[in-house]
Amino acid sequence: MAMEKEVLTTGEVAKICNVAPRTVSKWFDSGSLKGYRIPGSRDRRIPTGELIRFMKAHNIPLEGIASGRTRVLIVDGDKEVAATLEKVLSEQTSYEVRSACNGFAAGVEAERFKPHVLLMDLELGNGDAKALTEVVRKNDNLQITKVIAMSAKLTDGQAYSLKSQGFDGFLRKPFQVRQVVESIENATNLVA
Repeated sequence: MAMEKEVLTTGEVAKICNVAPRTVSKWFDSGSLKGYRIPGSRDRRIPTGELIRFMKAHNIPLEGIASGRTRVLIVDGDKEVAATLEKVLSEQTSYEVRSACNGFAAGVEAERFKPHVLLMDLELGNGDAKALTEVVRKNDNLQITKVIAMSAKLTDGQAYSLKSQGFDGFLRKPFQVRQVVESIENATNLVA
């Protein structure tokens, strides 16, 4: 359970504990989670040892502390696309990556894996993409999950309207790994 960093931001603690950054700020402000503020700033810092103590005291699973890595779930009806993207992201980034090829499997995996980012192909069929997005948005355990739509068929106008439908980003297929990584980083960019 070796953590590389000795001090963490509220955003990093939020990822580890699977909560919203605002929740970490509340823990800190109430005195439940010990740490310090950066002088002349509102930014908070939490020593790793204090975080572990807090997690044990509140029965928060310690799995996240071991990696603290961004978890990405790829949902694409084309098994080859999902497998290739999973392989490339696993090899070229520090993300923890899993994939699913239909809405049901993705729902089960999302509940178990609690991804920070869900990369979802809009052409899943049977309205699975829209249904899965609604499930994620209504699930308290997935409140921090960002949903990035992927499609080769949307017009610019349709892609632009995705924000109002609950999506946090959009990737036009075919895309390059750099574009995928930028979308994931933009979606998970947490203010400390």
